[in-house]
Amino acid sequence: MKFAILAGAVAALCLSTGSVLAQTMKGPLNERPLTENWAPTKWGADDHAGSANHTRNPENVQRALAVIKQFRVITIGKYYDREIPAFGARGWQMSIPGTPTGGPFGKNALIYHDELVTTEIGQIGTQFDGPGHIGVNTSKGIFMYNGRMAFDSYQRGTGGRVLGMGPLGVEHVGELGFVCRAVVLNAVAYRQNEGKLPKTAEMLPIPLKAGDIGIITAADIKGMVAAQGLAPIQAGDCVFLHTGEGNTWSNDRYKSLNSEQRAAARAIFAKGEPGFGISACRLFGELDIALTGGDTSANDAQPGGEEEGHAVPCHTENQTRLGLWNIENIDTKSLVDAGVKEFAFIWAPLRIVGGTGSPANPVAIY
Repeated sequence: MKFAILAGAVAALCLSTGSVLAQTMKGPLNERPLTENWAPTKWGADDHAGSANHTRNPENVQRALAVIKQFRVITIGKYYDREIPAFGARGWQMSIPGTPTGGPFGKNALIYHDELVTTEIGQIGTQFDGPGHIGVNTSKGIFMYNGRMAFDSYQRGTGGRVLGMGPLGVEHVGELGFVCRAVVLNAVAYRQNEGKLPKTAEMLPIPLKAGDIGIITAADIKGMVAAQGLAPIQAGDCVFLHTGEGNTWSNDRYKSLNSEQRAAARAIFAKGEPGFGISACRLFGELDIALTGGDTSANDAQPGGEEEGHAVPCHTENQTRLGLWNIENIDTKSLVDAGVKEFAFIWAPLRIVGGTGSPANPVAIY
């Protein structure tokens, strides 16, 4: 009994100490969430779903379905496999236990197969960033969407082990999902037409410094909308960027690539990516769109950005501050090859209780 009491006291002390230490994390601090009152957001102090709330608006759904002209469908999620590009140490490992896993059973000699998957399920391959994925380190603690502090939000189990993101879980977005009018902006064609990229190039160069053509600014967004003859981007729309980097493992190529070619794709992704500059993401916030997306692992330009010294700033500028969510590693090549500029985007994250994000295979109907 004394041992149990002592163990409980030690566990409580560790939890308390861990919480205190967590509030004073070493490293950079950003006080903007506190000084600029990033919470509550426009969706209200009790909101957990952010920009997915646009799907509640029947006018947004009607506008999405109105762009369907040919009644054709493309699924735009990438393949999940152990050799796909991934950020850092993330990985996808799958095996079939039992081979077969069970059986045979009954007169009909039924057998079945299961799979065992070990992965960062919300943050691998085509992935959706939920409310619990991105936060900002402040002097008051780790600030997450709508003013929730990470260490106060965690769902905890025995010994204080974190089991989920609590009120920041992706299931809250999954309860609404996305039905939106979507546009895919072809940055490769745009830079070629500007004379800044060879006509033979398939992808924008990875930006290394401010001003590089791999950084897509607010002015570029407006220029591409005009050049592609698109109707203006409106509140509740979804905006996708085609940089061409995703071509290295596009759906029409991936399964035919050998291991060396797949390794080459991973090496390109490890160097960085063309993508949105911070002014583009601020524009999206002003326009009140529902979702950003693209064919790279973050959709932010990196390592060089529009404003030097920031780490993937669109993530904090839009996700943490506004609840404007982001989906990554979309197969935009399939849309560009089919000549699709505007489509209905239909998808919902998996209801992973407490998850930071969700895998995805959205449907594009045009």
